Amino acid sequence: MASAADARAFKDLNMEWIEAIFAVEPADLATLDHPERIVAGGGEVLIARIDGVPVGCAALVQEHPGVFELSKMAVSPRFQGRGIGRVVLAAAIERVRALGAREFFLASNARLAPAVHLYESMGFVHVPASELPPSPYDRADVFMRYPL
Repeated sequence: MASAADARAFKDLNMEWIEAIFAVEPADLATLDHPERIVAGGGEVLIARIDGVPVGCAALVQEHPGVFELSKMAVSPRFQGRGIGRVVLAAAIERVRALGAREFFLASNARLAPAVHLYESMGFVHVPASELPPSPYDRADVFMRYPL
């Protein structure tokens, strides 16, 4: 998190899609209201901008040393379809490698079919939930790992 404005953009970008499709869960607010905890825990929050305007984001949450979760990836609906998600995901993969990750995983939902397709196209593979740390989200029904 570079600034309070970045923290606000991170929350706003995510709340936009969560509220449109799902109910906001306590775990959403725990992350979105306190992104500094991600950084304090050895992770990072990435913000994509076009002409200085935040249009996408992703969090790299370190679960344990070398084990990272891709969390809270979002692209503003006004900017979807322009490849921003692919750029954000590629940057996330590059960053976890630079951070020394040996495992990179995510939990998502089948209703987010375009996102799941993006993850698959970038090399994430489906795994049983039992192979990953437990997800705090009731809506999670898709579990994937990126081979590093």
